[in-house]
Amino acid sequence: MDRPSTIASELHAPGLHDPNAEVPADYQRMLTREILRTEILRVKALIATATILAIGALLLYAGSPGLIQEVWQGRFRVAYVFIGYLIFIAFESLVLVLTKRQLKRDLDVPHVRRYLGALVEITLPSLILMGQIVLMGPQNALAYVVPMIYFLFIIVSTLRLDFWLSTFTGAVASIELLLIVTYFPAAKAAADEPIMALGFLVARSVVLFLAGVLAGAVGLQLRRQFEQSIAAVSARDRITNLFGQHVSPQVVERLMQQGAQTAADTSSVAVMFVDIRGFTAAARAHTPQDVVKRLDDAFATLVEIVDRNGGIVNKFLGDGFLALFGAPIAGPDAPYDAVTAGREMLVAMEMENKKHDWPLRLGIGIHFGDVVVGNVGSPRRKEYTVIGDTVNCASRIETLNKEFGSQLLVSEAVRQAVGERMGAAVALGDVPIRGYEEPIPIWRLA
Repeated sequence: MDRPSTIASELHAPGLHDPNAEVPADYQRMLTREILRTEILRVKALIATATILAIGALLLYAGSPGLIQEVWQGRFRVAYVFIGYLIFIAFESLVLVLTKRQLKRDLDVPHVRRYLGALVEITLPSLILMGQIVLMGPQNALAYVVPMIYFLFIIVSTLRLDFWLSTFTGAVASIELLLIVTYFPAAKAAADEPIMALGFLVARSVVLFLAGVLAGAVGLQLRRQFEQSIAAVSARDRITNLFGQHVSPQVVERLMQQGAQTAADTSSVAVMFVDIRGFTAAARAHTPQDVVKRLDDAFATLVEIVDRNGGIVNKFLGDGFLALFGAPIAGPDAPYDAVTAGREMLVAMEMENKKHDWPLRLGIGIHFGDVVVGNVGSPRRKEYTVIGDTVNCASRIETLNKEFGSQLLVSEAVRQAVGERMGAAVALGDVPIRGYEEPIPIWRLA
């Protein structure tokens, strides 16, 4: 198996615990798109509601024209419904088209336009209310449907996910209603009616304002949930890009909770190389499908053991892989975890071989020492890299399994770090290592 001295996996963020560490633009774009989608949903909800109300009004008129004319004091005209409906639909359709265009362009809607749109929307029922006060009188108009329409706009403003915009909607509704019933000439003419009492009118306006504040609070909570969801998805994506899809969900959770040092730094790491002996030669006697399946089955077992012992598979290398213990999450027992994982791999593979007619034999080499770990590369592509003599030495130790007919070899540095917990081990003495001037003490564990 040919191994480079630099082993890497993809990286797209320097700080896993900080969702905005390197990609605030991507994060913000995702959030903006979600908000624009809720804005589109809000506009569609308003259009659907207006359509239902218009159809309901026409059906009511068709079924009980006398009742409608009595309420409207004989001044109801179907044309009023059509005109009001068409004006509203035209405005909301314009908002819908502009919002979809911004979504297609990956651009947010300017704040000024948001507030202007909210002002126009909440003013429409105010204009309708003024017309109804003229046609049916203030008492009937305030008891009719239109004042309730304010609440529809306030409720759907929640989908804007903007506290201040919802509060603004409620404030405009309360102020316009109070101004209409207080200063509109047709309303002032009925100032002596009980329903026009100042306390009653102020109470209505206060309720509208509080409804806006409540809608804003709900929208704010929804926005925070969006942000948390997007941040979590972004963090998981970056972890997957950084350490590969073979990182277990448990390791992902630990990386998200604890964070991981990905800036270039020196760390003490247990480096493990695993190779499947003779796999390439044996593969010639099997179909490509059988080769892939056998390799996948073996890797599934071995990677699960690495995960269970606190390590990560940093890179697959053909019919083997490189695993790290102690990076990116520091662990005080990294060498012991690596040795434990190595022994478990041999036992697991022996059991797996009993189930297959294609037995596999492992070669494992472990070394412990300082390495340079971190992400390096160009701005367009960065890699989480392990560099140093420890990596090279671990690779050379693994290849010694061919010479000694063994399956698990560790360096003296590993034996000293693990101590008495090493268990049964055979000293092979000082063994010459290719590329090193001085021999290195090697121990055989299996």
